[in-house]
Amino acid sequence: MAAVTLVLADDHPIVLHGLQELFRAEPDFRVLATCEDGEACIQAVRIHRPDVLLLDLRLPRIDGFGVLRTLRTEGLRTRTVLLTAFADEHAVVEATRLGVSGIVLKDSSHTALIDCVRHVATGGVWFDRELLSTALDRTLKHHEALGQATGSLTARELVVARMVADGCRNREIAEQLHISEGTVKVHLHNVYKKLALDGRVALMRYVQKLVS
Repeated sequence: MAAVTLVLADDHPIVLHGLQELFRAEPDFRVLATCEDGEACIQAVRIHRPDVLLLDLRLPRIDGFGVLRTLRTEGLRTRTVLLTAFADEHAVVEATRLGVSGIVLKDSSHTALIDCVRHVATGGVWFDRELLSTALDRTLKHHEALGQATGSLTARELVVARMVADGCRNREIAEQLHISEGTVKVHLHNVYKKLALDGRVALMRYVQKLVS
């Protein structure tokens, strides 16, 4: 079985060295490049096409979000895990919108980080459940119009509704919220009924109109 190839990006040399040593100690990983700024990170992904990019948001020259936007624009299919000291609700929502496959906080254990990268490399997604749920809930509640118009929805139904509006499929929603696809369908059925909508497209248009 081929090793999972990695590019690591962090603006702190000590952290970057520690990450490199951590993954080098695992036989199923191969570190192809380490980068201390966003421009070098983008170039490394272009050249090496790694399986996974481990990315800090706070990079000089081009920040982590700029890196993600560039990779998305260029169609580079490397899966990305954010490794960050802090992620507020806006950062989490923006990261998921830009296609991040995992978010790990820097105070997580080494084991959690390695497990996350392994999972993402196989096509999975990995988000701290409370971090993702809280971030999406808070972001939705910041949209006063949406809150007023959807007052009959539960907090989880609000989260599911917004994720649908952002283009997520049922499977993606289930994976990110750590629930089954069947539960997602139940939430959507309730949303359609409460808002008197006839399906997914109508829901997307409804939510996008409210928050635009």
